Amino acid sequence: MGKQRVLILGSTGSIGCSSLEVLAGLRDDFEVVGLAGGSRWRELASQAVTWKPSAVAIDCEAGGGHLSREMGDSVRVFRGSGALVEMIEGVDFDCVIVGVVGAAALPATLRAVELGKRVAIANKESLVVAGALLSEKAKASGAQIVPVDSEHSAVFQAMHAGRAEDVRRVVLTASGGPFRTWSADRIAQATLEDALQHPTWDMGPKITIDSATMMNKALEIVEARWLFGLGYDQIDVIIHPESIVHSLVEFADGSMVAQLGSPDMRTPIQYALTYPARLACPSPRLELADLGRMTFYRPDAERFGALRIGREVARVGGTSGAVMNAANESAVALFQNGGLGFREISTTVEEVLNRHDTRQNPDFSELMSADAWARNEVLRCNSCF
Repeated sequence: MGKQRVLILGSTGSIGCSSLEVLAGLRDDFEVVGLAGGSRWRELASQAVTWKPSAVAIDCEAGGGHLSREMGDSVRVFRGSGALVEMIEGVDFDCVIVGVVGAAALPATLRAVELGKRVAIANKESLVVAGALLSEKAKASGAQIVPVDSEHSAVFQAMHAGRAEDVRRVVLTASGGPFRTWSADRIAQATLEDALQHPTWDMGPKITIDSATMMNKALEIVEARWLFGLGYDQIDVIIHPESIVHSLVEFADGSMVAQLGSPDMRTPIQYALTYPARLACPSPRLELADLGRMTFYRPDAERFGALRIGREVARVGGTSGAVMNAANESAVALFQNGGLGFREISTTVEEVLNRHDTRQNPDFSELMSADAWARNEVLRCNSCF
């Protein structure tokens, strides 16, 4: 059997760079055949020089021009808004790592699933927006959707300890973000600088802000609903500041099976690539004797209303996931630009959801319409919130 051919979408971001670190240790079994980035063409060009893929993709036209000149005839360059899908369709590959943040990754993710590939998905938004559709397409094509999020990777691993029908619930752990111990009044005054000070994980700004609002955990509730075929009432969240227990599964007999490890994304990335095999990994080893103690707390729904939103969207389904995700992306962008206060991120998302008439069993075009409507609604009603 030859080497597994890998595409990395979002190769210049946090997940992409960690993926390349992992693949550096797996060169005997894997080869990188495609890299894709957003607008940072110089970094993408540097990666291409090192990894020598057959293709690169960039969704920035101007950057694409620079990249084409830099690459010459040695590497095929896809550029523009459809570049990711074009690379998915134009390059022979076995597995794609989806590390692009936001709903922008959905078309390429959907196409990879339709082609029956292994999709190592770090992009929770795709499953939040179109979880039912992706699940349906994967069943038809034989594609494998393997989670890269540390929490969902932990659930994926722990579920192998029993039968799916014997799962009582899954419990997603959350670090609590930078505001875990802050009062509601203090959180209301939080600045962008405050929100970007995550105590445990090194992530991009959007994901870090989602962690501060706990909207990341709301998105993960919806993601788990579709990824594992769970009922909305089978998914709980617990605060675990040490981020050592990455999540757990409780079975019908009361047994709980958890996955523990250092807070390092390279472990779930590698497992998504090598599953079901487990190979030596560059992540630091966990020494239990050095931990001292681990703590767990119930989340405070009053201070972090995003969790309530996530549970409701997991219950309702349909186009509500697309609206939730789009409204959050728009609200976070406004917060980053000074157009919204920190607490207004979650209240904006909830208000837009309340204005939405959910459509059940939506197709792709209906999901995209709901996405566009939610983004416009945030901007139109911003002055009302």
